[in-house]
Amino acid sequence: MTEASSPSYHPAWRRTLPLLLAAIGWILFWYWDTATAMVAIWARSDTYAHAFIVPPISLWLIWRKRHELAPLKPTPTLWLLLPLAVTTFIWLLGELVAVNALTQFALVATLIMTIASILGIGVSRQIAFPLAFLLFAVPVGDFMLPQLMEWTADFTVLALRATGIPVYREGLQFVIPSGNWSVVEACSGIRYIIASVTVGTLFAYLNYVSLRRRLLFVAVSILVPIIANWLRAYMIVMIGHLSGNKLAVGVDHLIYGWVFFGVVMLAMFAIGARWSEVPQPASTGTTFLQTGSSAIPSGLVVVLIAALSAAGPLGFAAINQADEVPPPQLGRLIPPAGWSEAPPFTDWKPVYASPSAVLQESFSNGNQQVGIYIAYYRNQDYGRKLVTSTNVLAVSNDPVWSVLTRGRSTIHLGEAPLDVRSTNLIGKKPGLETSLVVWQWYWVNGRITSSDIEAKLLAALSRLRGMGDDSAVIMLYAPAEAAQASLAAFAKSAGPNIDALLTRTRETR
Repeated sequence: MTEASSPSYHPAWRRTLPLLLAAIGWILFWYWDTATAMVAIWARSDTYAHAFIVPPISLWLIWRKRHELAPLKPTPTLWLLLPLAVTTFIWLLGELVAVNALTQFALVATLIMTIASILGIGVSRQIAFPLAFLLFAVPVGDFMLPQLMEWTADFTVLALRATGIPVYREGLQFVIPSGNWSVVEACSGIRYIIASVTVGTLFAYLNYVSLRRRLLFVAVSILVPIIANWLRAYMIVMIGHLSGNKLAVGVDHLIYGWVFFGVVMLAMFAIGARWSEVPQPASTGTTFLQTGSSAIPSGLVVVLIAALSAAGPLGFAAINQADEVPPPQLGRLIPPAGWSEAPPFTDWKPVYASPSAVLQESFSNGNQQVGIYIAYYRNQDYGRKLVTSTNVLAVSNDPVWSVLTRGRSTIHLGEAPLDVRSTNLIGKKPGLETSLVVWQWYWVNGRITSSDIEAKLLAALSRLRGMGDDSAVIMLYAPAEAAQASLAAFAKSAGPNIDALLTRTRETR
């Protein structure tokens, strides 16, 4: 066996590798639920199935650099324990409010910080990309779905009209002379983007040396699938239109999309390969190298890592036990002055999963009609939580209701102004009101906001202070033709009553 195929390793590796494996095993023991939840998402979602090969690829990339790593002495460092403590705290915040993406990112980041702390800066610098590549195992990206779907619909309708085909559009649904089409989650292109960025980043690392070329190719791998998905959606509609809806519908709709995406990716990689750079050959000498001077024992670093990493799950268990209280009982809303209870004027109801309590009522004031929907959450977990991408006003494949436009409005709850979400909905069911404007915001333990991120942060901080996670979404809705005046008047007069109702519910903890 040649020296190049069997490098001579620094003696320090013999004691460092067992400690490293023990530390990784310890972390996976404490965060096993987070790790298995991440793998479960890989298994059930085609969007994130690529993550199964991310850890093996990272290991392979490290193995490729074994000749550079062999003569280096692993030198543990203490200062990387600070970011490790931060990632542990981030995991705790994410677990307190049941945010999969945050807890899973924190777990992967904790593993990366653990490896870097035990191996030291010098060794970690050599494997920085393989370690960072592990972040592609985190299944995150669903938050981009609404915007990507909107862009896809915009381009498809624009391209069809430019082709001379008349289009009538309602939100993400549109009608052309040959039939009806709608943009759903599978049309967003999120699968193409995530796959392209993952493979494109790996391609850039393996084929380029300069940072400039690598970043440029990664940027291309982001833009190309977005544009390719727009073209794919347009082509699918055109094929269906020209074939009398005999082609590009059903399963072959997706097959054509993946074939087109594959051709585009092959072209992108073929063009990118023309500018490949040849890396300098690695040294295969046997001279052992110091990567830094440190008198810190590896065992001490591992013990500190073990203590810090266990603090997150232990802290969560203590907080979770203290927060367990009976389910809430949400009372009736006292009608504000001038308003009275009225029969429902629409059958619309938002899609919110497993709230602890629900209130939906209608009120009238002369010709003005307003409905209110409150979903109250307590003892939240991954099966029941207020802020999640699956809690929506209407699902994309709803046969009756669809979202037309989204925007913002400023309202006054009593005397305090608040910037809230404003959404236009349209329905297809005859006999009831089918055109609505919905104003939406959150209430978190007495604080109000319309931001998903701020609502999650407020809930996490509330739990850290021992105040529990009582939260609610409040929606006011009214017929579209007089919505602005009706909603503004009701919000101003009913704001104190809404707050009082939610406060009384919280005080029953």
